[in-house]
Amino acid sequence: MDQKNLGHSGLQVSIVGLGCMNFHTMNDAAQSAAIVHKALELGVNLFDVADVYGDRGKSEEYLGEALGSRRKEVIVATKFAGPMSDERSDMRGGSRRYIMQAVEASLSRLNTDYIDLYQIHFYDNTTPVEETLRALDDLVTQGKVRYYGCSNYNGWQITDAQWTARTDNLNGFISAQNRYSLLTREPEKDVVPVCEKFGLGILPYFPLESGLLTGKYKKGEDFPEGTRLNKWAGFAKGAFASEDKVNKAEALRDLAEHHGASLLDFAMGWLASRPQVSSVIAGVTSPEQLEQNVIAGQWRGDSETLEAIEAITGLPQEGMGPRK
Repeated sequence: MDQKNLGHSGLQVSIVGLGCMNFHTMNDAAQSAAIVHKALELGVNLFDVADVYGDRGKSEEYLGEALGSRRKEVIVATKFAGPMSDERSDMRGGSRRYIMQAVEASLSRLNTDYIDLYQIHFYDNTTPVEETLRALDDLVTQGKVRYYGCSNYNGWQITDAQWTARTDNLNGFISAQNRYSLLTREPEKDVVPVCEKFGLGILPYFPLESGLLTGKYKKGEDFPEGTRLNKWAGFAKGAFASEDKVNKAEALRDLAEHHGASLLDFAMGWLASRPQVSSVIAGVTSPEQLEQNVIAGQWRGDSETLEAIEAITGLPQEGMGPRK
């Protein structure tokens, strides 16, 4: 498995990472462990989770149990700031008080004494960015966190944080985890150029649009039983399977077949080849799916194929309509 540096840091991550959101929600402990062990076998070294995943904490627990004595061989990335209680509003966010509490809880659940990449899950507009960064910087000094990053930040929020870190002589974010795929390219408007400017590595999530880009869905047909899009019903249609996205997925499938590739190859390989993308975070429900993702992540298209993909999915140029 090829590796890239995560942004301008020295942390090297596999170009395909494992998203652990399905642990506990769609996979029990034994199934989760089988997926983790397959990842290790395939050379996947980045395991991405969050404290809110799996009924608040269970995904972290499953990951910690599955890694066991091999924990030091991998990069464990988790997140904080999401709501860990429906009743207590103080159990979320980016305040120093909460961060110091949240990190200890995650360390315990993960059965480890350090977190390789600690990411703020959502922007907190009620806490000064200086407070969040100083707390995270202190965790690095204490050895509980190696690096830190952000998730779901837009361009100006990343810029504000990085300038604050520079002016206050603090460590800054090394990564940005945002929804990014062949069908969701809005990050190219502001997040991608800002990450390039400040040296952050991008960790795309939902690279397969919850399965739409795997090739298992067909236009005009119901979502297959047991799939996420089937379980999420109406929400899925708006978030992942709008008419526009379904049409583009169909066009991409036809193009892939013409070039002797698969839709999955396009989805994973295209992202993995982007200069600012360090690792593509994809969740799976079986070891077989993970192996398919890893193989697809190695795909690289020639200039003709990439231009054809751009014609289908590229963002419209300002004032010029869709790209041709």
